[in-house]
Amino acid sequence: MNIQEPGIYHIYNRGNNQQNIFFNEDNYIYFLHKCQRYLKPISEILAWCLMTNHFHFLIEVTDKSIERVQSGGINMPALTNGFRLLQSSYAKGINKQQDRTGNLFQQKTKAKLVSGQEDYAMTAFFYIHQNPIEANLVKTAEEWAYSSFRDYTGLRTGNLCNQERAFQLLNLSAIDFRFEVAREIDEESVKKIFS
Repeated sequence: MNIQEPGIYHIYNRGNNQQNIFFNEDNYIYFLHKCQRYLKPISEILAWCLMTNHFHFLIEVTDKSIERVQSGGINMPALTNGFRLLQSSYAKGINKQQDRTGNLFQQKTKAKLVSGQEDYAMTAFFYIHQNPIEANLVKTAEEWAYSSFRDYTGLRTGNLCNQERAFQLLNLSAIDFRFEVAREIDEESVKKIFS
């Protein structure tokens, strides 16, 4: 994961060979507990969405996120290590549950700096919340329980996201959030949050 400087990053990964990484509701909850443990203390999570075979985060990388930590013989940013610990500990649990072996996730988690570049951060924020609709898993974002959308709209009181910081950084307001999340994102803008 290429984290070099503070800023807003779109961070994502998927199942190895595009296989599922979540098999039941308890798996999603287990993953979110791991996020609380490994990501929240070292970064500001602005948005998240867990899909059946991949995940997305919009994260403000802070100075604390890029502090160097040692793991074995490797020196890396704290956030890179956080994602490493999150995925490896989650994969161990799923491999045991599913009676499987091998890699659950693709080897390289992607991190794209989206702050300071037109409205890429805003595009990533809305894309993350629209992902379950685009994948035809639900008709509305409210229906998908495994994203930060319900927290932003007051349908749930989750605390994984720092909503106040997201509103500040992305210039959002709670009043226009539901309207804005429904706006169509053009294909070129989506390509830019991944490339």
